[in-house]
Amino acid sequence: MPVPGNGNRPGPVQAPSSTAPRTHPAPVTLGDHPRAGLYGAGLLAHGTGLAVTPVPPSGDTPPEPGEGEGPGKPDPRHGAAPDITPSATPATGAGHLTLLLVENDPSGALSIPEMLDASGKPIRVRTARNLTEAARLLTDDVHCVLLDLNLPAADDDDRLAVLRRLLDLAPHHAVLALTASEDVEGGAEAVRVGAQDFLVRDELDGRVLSRAVRYAVERKRADTAQRQLAEGRLRAQENARLERGLLPTPLLEGAPLRFAAHYRPGRSRALLGGDFYDTVRTPDGTVHAMIGDVSGHGPDEAALGVELRIAWRALTLAGLSGDRLLATLQEVLEHEREDEETFATLCTVDIAPDGRSAAMCLAGHPAPVVRRGGGRAELLPQEPCGPALGLLPRGRWPRTQVGLGPEWSLMLYTDGLIEGRIGAGSLRLGQEGMLALVREHQGAGLRGAELLESTVHAARDLNGGELTDDVAAILLAR
Repeated sequence: MPVPGNGNRPGPVQAPSSTAPRTHPAPVTLGDHPRAGLYGAGLLAHGTGLAVTPVPPSGDTPPEPGEGEGPGKPDPRHGAAPDITPSATPATGAGHLTLLLVENDPSGALSIPEMLDASGKPIRVRTARNLTEAARLLTDDVHCVLLDLNLPAADDDDRLAVLRRLLDLAPHHAVLALTASEDVEGGAEAVRVGAQDFLVRDELDGRVLSRAVRYAVERKRADTAQRQLAEGRLRAQENARLERGLLPTPLLEGAPLRFAAHYRPGRSRALLGGDFYDTVRTPDGTVHAMIGDVSGHGPDEAALGVELRIAWRALTLAGLSGDRLLATLQEVLEHEREDEETFATLCTVDIAPDGRSAAMCLAGHPAPVVRRGGGRAELLPQEPCGPALGLLPRGRWPRTQVGLGPEWSLMLYTDGLIEGRIGAGSLRLGQEGMLALVREHQGAGLRGAELLESTVHAARDLNGGELTDDVAAILLAR
């Protein structure tokens, strides 16, 4: 945590001298001023020319109790140290603003007039004679830094070296550059480098400086919010591309089968959930289809589902099937899961090269739906069924032979489709309810992706809203 410096405390402030009266215009915000923008308050200050009575420079006496200069102890009168990141409440409307003045003025000619924030509260001022002191005073309750561009710098070739170093020290603070009247172009260059605005040293005025500080703080907040929004969008786009790349591309070249899939993760704004599926055709002509569900709904479960899917594809292409394949997948799950209680259900179907029969393995997963010829859709037998992967150390997964015939469709799905409720009660849709929906939509002539989509949408409507679990379904037809 930054610690306070050598006791620099805000110096006394004094209103403009009554010997130089001047009628002040009605207060305006810098955003409304016609000359606000790139030069902002700098040009506005340059155009006022108001006389300001000098006040003594800040001393080096220790801060008095209650002034909030202690390490990690913000002034109790000002509330908790404000967050520099964008928030719903602007800094100018909550608590006092604090300005850190960084300047080395042995003559004491520079004075900071009294400043008020938008609510009429005084803007507190701290002083530092160099960047070393400034680094110690840059606590979270500092909202804005006023930097004298004439501070000596180690790099004589770079006139803005001090500003660049301050921007590195205070990336989350608003910065105002203070320049001489004959160096307005230097102030504009400071804005291009990263300062929120610039002011002319010889023409400081309390009202102009107050507005400049408030403007700089709000502009910094807006810039930070815009940057975070852009970064968030980029991350979302990258995540979307990554997740789309992790979804499978069926390998069915040469197979006389039609394939359709529907996938919807339960997590908000996610493209990938714990459900997974895949379909490949091996050189002997067998079409292997799989669908699975990792327990849980977070990103860890989604990652584990991707690992299991890729492992299943590799093992299938290597020639494994049935009990040997599922036993190996269980080893993968046991090595890759974060929690020993994590498990996965799975359904595999191996369709013979002639397309008339299949071998099915169930690992704690609901049985598929089959429709043969022009008949009614029906559930395949749930038994025999082995345990879900990861539950028993030496599980067995028997294979069931299924006759398909010359024309058929086979639907594999995860339990997110059948666990939705029917109305406001506790009754679940279940396999029989889902089967009724499939029959209804098949009777209406729906096939392939349309059948899957309409079934999922009907289950969602019966649930009275979005299904809370991941939903995956695939359809193979001949």
